[in-house]
Amino acid sequence: MPELMAGIRVLGFDLDGTLIDTAPDLADAINAMLEALGQRPLAEASIRTLIGNGVEQLVLGSLTASLGYEPTNRAYLAKALALFRRTYDRHFFHRSRVYPGAMIALRSLAQATMPLCCVTNKESALALPLLEAAGLAQYLAFTLCPEQPAQRKPSPALLLAACARLRVKPHEMLYVGDSVTDIRAAEAAGCRVAAVNYGYDTHLDAKAVAVVASLTELIKTDTSSGPR
Repeated sequence: MPELMAGIRVLGFDLDGTLIDTAPDLADAINAMLEALGQRPLAEASIRTLIGNGVEQLVLGSLTASLGYEPTNRAYLAKALALFRRTYDRHFFHRSRVYPGAMIALRSLAQATMPLCCVTNKESALALPLLEAAGLAQYLAFTLCPEQPAQRKPSPALLLAACARLRVKPHEMLYVGDSVTDIRAAEAAGCRVAAVNYGYDTHLDAKAVAVVASLTELIKTDTSSGPR
C-alpha cells in the first residue's frame, strides 16, 4: 500500500458502505414505510443496492421495487419520505455497525496527524448524528454533505470543497468509497481513489483503482506526509 499513499496529505471517506454498515437500519425504516403504505416489504439485500444517492432516491427506488413501477405522485412520495424519516430519525444507529477496522484506521491515521474528512451523499441532519453515535466524528476534521442535489456525487463539488478547506491540491487527497459513484466523483475531482470490497455497490468494477479489504490497510505505511 505504500505506492497508494505516496504523496497523499489528506484522506477522505464515504460514509454508508465504507465507514458504517447502515443498511440494517435503513432497511428497517424502508420496510416500516412500505408497511404503512400497504406495500410489500423488500429484502435487506435488495435495499442495500439502492443506498448511496441520498434518502429521496432510496425511498423512490424502494417504492419502485415494491410497486413494480416508478411512482410520480408528489404527495405520495412526500408521504413516503415522511414515513421513512419517522422511523430512521429515531433508529439510525440501532442495528448499524462500524465496519471492522474502520475505528482503528481512523484513530491511527488521526494520531499520525493525517487530516481526515467524510464526504457523503447523506444529508447532514442524518450523517452528523450518525458519525457522533458511532464514535467516528472525533477523528474527522469535518463532514461535507450535499445541501442541494447537484452537489451529490458523482459531482466532484464536495470533494473539491474538501480539498480547498484542507488547503491541499486534489491529487494530494485519497478518497475511499464503495461505489462507482465514489470513483467517478474522485476521478472528476482529480483525487486519488481507493475502493473497499465490502460495500453496497454490487456493480463495482474496481479493476482500475486500488482495492482494500479493510481500512487498516491504509495505515500499513508511512503516514507522516500530512500537512505541517
